[in-house]
Amino acid sequence: MTKPITVLVVDNEPGFAALAGEMLERERESIAAEAATDGAEALEILERREVDCIVSDYEMPEMTGLELLERIREGDPGLPFILFTGRGSEEIASEAIAAGVTQYLQKESGEEQYALLANQITNAVAQFRTETELRESERRYERTLTTLHETTRDLMRAETKAEIYRAAVETAREILDVAVAAAYAFEPTAGDLEHAASTRRSPELGDPAETIERGEGLVWEAFSEGESAYYEDIRREDEVDTAAAVSRSELIVPLGTHGVLVAGTEDVDGFDETMTELLHILAANTEAALDRAEREQLLRDHDRTLTQQNEELTRLNHTNEIVREINHGVAQASTRAAIEETVCDRLAGTDRYRFAWIAASDDEPPAPTAWAGIDAAYIDGIRAGNDCAPEIELVRDILESGQVRTVRDVLEDDRWTMRRKEALTYGFQTVLGVPLAADERRYGVLMVHVAGADAVGECEREVLAELGETIGHAIQSVERTRAMLTDSRIELELAVGGSRLLLNRLSAHVAGAEPIALEGVVDRGEDGIVLFVSAPATADLTPLEASWASIETLSVVSEGEDETLFELTVMATPFLDVLRTYDVQIRMATAEDETSTLVLEIPQRVETRALIEAISEEYPETELVAKRETTTTQSARQLDTYLAEELTDKQFEALQAAHYSGFFEWPRESTGEDLAEALDISPPTYHYHLRAAERKLVTMTFDGVSN
Repeated sequence: MTKPITVLVVDNEPGFAALAGEMLERERESIAAEAATDGAEALEILERREVDCIVSDYEMPEMTGLELLERIREGDPGLPFILFTGRGSEEIASEAIAAGVTQYLQKESGEEQYALLANQITNAVAQFRTETELRESERRYERTLTTLHETTRDLMRAETKAEIYRAAVETAREILDVAVAAAYAFEPTAGDLEHAASTRRSPELGDPAETIERGEGLVWEAFSEGESAYYEDIRREDEVDTAAAVSRSELIVPLGTHGVLVAGTEDVDGFDETMTELLHILAANTEAALDRAEREQLLRDHDRTLTQQNEELTRLNHTNEIVREINHGVAQASTRAAIEETVCDRLAGTDRYRFAWIAASDDEPPAPTAWAGIDAAYIDGIRAGNDCAPEIELVRDILESGQVRTVRDVLEDDRWTMRRKEALTYGFQTVLGVPLAADERRYGVLMVHVAGADAVGECEREVLAELGETIGHAIQSVERTRAMLTDSRIELELAVGGSRLLLNRLSAHVAGAEPIALEGVVDRGEDGIVLFVSAPATADLTPLEASWASIETLSVVSEGEDETLFELTVMATPFLDVLRTYDVQIRMATAEDETSTLVLEIPQRVETRALIEAISEEYPETELVAKRETTTTQSARQLDTYLAEELTDKQFEALQAAHYSGFFEWPRESTGEDLAEALDISPPTYHYHLRAAERKLVTMTFDGVSN
């Protein structure tokens, strides 16, 4: 559990100190804030209670923030003090640093400043506590040194546990003049006592045991009970193997949870009171030394962790600044090329990254379309390598998986052996690839090269992954805008076979292999998708509603002499999902002999290869029959825009349904009641929406489209 941090917030502005305290408590559960409105009140609070950190404004009546700091430093020179002021200048910052403030932070608008302030408080208090604990540990250590005998200096100088154990047994031999001394360290994982160090006066005495198993022998018994034990003649003890004994009398002293110190003599009852006391003192000193070594190792590990965290935080802050600059530049770009150029320039223009480049998903094989910070020779090397280049292999992996990928060290990665010379020449070891995606569309990959091995942390990866999404949405936006401003469209004719396509399955139920046609699609969002399908008059599709799980509802809209119009409701189909993702419109769809002929209209911004691959992935029996470019008239595009802007969703649905069902034909092929039932609304409601849509269209026809 994190130790609580008491913060005193001093600010003369009414309510700001309390508000700042509340914001800090929201940012960190460990922070408990108290407010003071001037320096005098702050000093009174410090007299009553202990405070871990002070956050003070600079400009206050009677006593400024720096004057308050001077008063506090008189009694507590190390207490963390953060100057949090709205009056920012180099003069004030210099004065604050000279006065000894822990941190200096300028007030800004928004809640983000409190996250930074809370982080500074946490780091400052953690460092202060660590230093305080270290100083206290050193004081205890010095007091212990003064009580030790001259012969225990080596013991206290030892830095590792292994050295301490060796020093302990050597000191036992020299001071006590015992025949055998041994130290055993407890291994929590194995659950036994393992030999750490030993010394013996004569080789004839034999070697102490290498391992003392859990629950076995006198040494384990003393260690487990935590009490020292003295045996005048261990050969009298039932648990001892006389042949394996290396001493006659034995004194066993536990070293806390660290292990055991054992001393033995060749004589029966070989320990007098003085020897026993000395061995206990030595054991106490040894335990203290082991505690110290363990604490220092923990402190070193803690300091190392803090250093790593601070370094990562610094990198992350720098990365966030870069991302903000990129986002600003991307927002101002009006073309995809400008977006890619802005991203590469901003990344390569920092000290953090060596260079950056972007490969678009439109090319096969993928190749750099924009780059910065690197000369053209490296780019030419990528293009010349084609499929063999490790960069292209990485780009393909990212495009397929949609995930960020990292090469932690190209000098150690066998797949990047061919780039070893370039890595050393251009000074990079880490390579990071980020997908540029939006709404399941992948527009390309951003490649960033970084100096040093494994130089990108998890937090930085997440920030850059979010940047990739931002770039993807920006590219999507500019391409949609460009598509709205151009009359040109691509028309694809596809032949799709297989029973997975709903239209093919329906055609299988038509006798005589006569064609059926998809007359229109009404996408109702969460309420499902309405399909209008015309089939020969002899076909009866209504039984499929009960037998097919893929059809929610199926009903007859109108019946003619030659054909019948059916209305089907489905929740979703893979084919329609792909078309929705790529903003593709169906211009014509017919099915015969379980094969559909589809004519699709796609915007210029959509890469046809990616669309066909997406359809083929769901429907393998897909074949491109024809590809042609069409031109939409200006007036037609204006009409599309008018319909999208002026008609509500319900009005647009009503108009679509009427058009696809033959409502406007004469004689009518469907009625308003039929369409109301198809859309699951009441007839009056349907007629209301349809009339409203018709009124807006008539107004546009006679009065013109208003801008």
